[in-house]
Amino acid sequence: MEALQYGKIVACAIDPVEKKSLRKFHPGEMIYSIAGQGCNLHCAFCQNWQISQQCSSVTTEMSPEQVVQAAVESGSFGIAYTYSEPLVWYEFVHDTAKLAHKAGLENVLVTNGFINDEPLQKILPLIDAANIDLKSIEDSFYRKICKAGVDPVKNTIRAMSNHGVHIEVTNLIIPGYNDSKEQVLGVVDFLADIDSKIPLHLSAYYPAYNFDAPRTSPDKIKSLVELASTRLENVYPGNI
Repeated sequence: MEALQYGKIVACAIDPVEKKSLRKFHPGEMIYSIAGQGCNLHCAFCQNWQISQQCSSVTTEMSPEQVVQAAVESGSFGIAYTYSEPLVWYEFVHDTAKLAHKAGLENVLVTNGFINDEPLQKILPLIDAANIDLKSIEDSFYRKICKAGVDPVKNTIRAMSNHGVHIEVTNLIIPGYNDSKEQVLGVVDFLADIDSKIPLHLSAYYPAYNFDAPRTSPDKIKSLVELASTRLENVYPGNI
């Protein structure tokens, strides 16, 4: 078996950690951020479809050692595996994260959380923080819109929380699809049952890729933030 995308980087930047939708992890600091290409979901509304849903011929090859060296030289506190889906870049992320820890850096996943339990347990000790995209609490939404199921994502959130990984969750609010009070409260109740301190980011959707639902209004996001705050201690509006 060969990991065809191993070490092939399609995007690289130094970002505020808040851009990862992490509000409670190294606030105000910058993090070295990299991405491979591809995704294990096929969300019709993908916001980064140019690198997640199609292959780019423009990549830069770096070894795990080179990535860690670049992160150290940047002055970053760690490395974020972000922009596309890092879990389809699993072997490279695992090897890089292991070296990053040895160099005193922290590892951040920005992920859809869709992974089997065995590889998840293997990589968990290397992950310090994650933002996990819980697109809906309803399996029917995942199967229709994302061509996957929700249960592995829920398992990832539970497992990371139990392992002591700092987690924050993003729920992209799409008008007419997952924006009802009942659907949002389903997400809220699921998180509150794990830990009411888990930060939740309710982000506004805008039309992208193969989806043309109307953009989420700021007022809608604000009202849902108020609703979610009745059970969760840290709820934030996003993308407005």
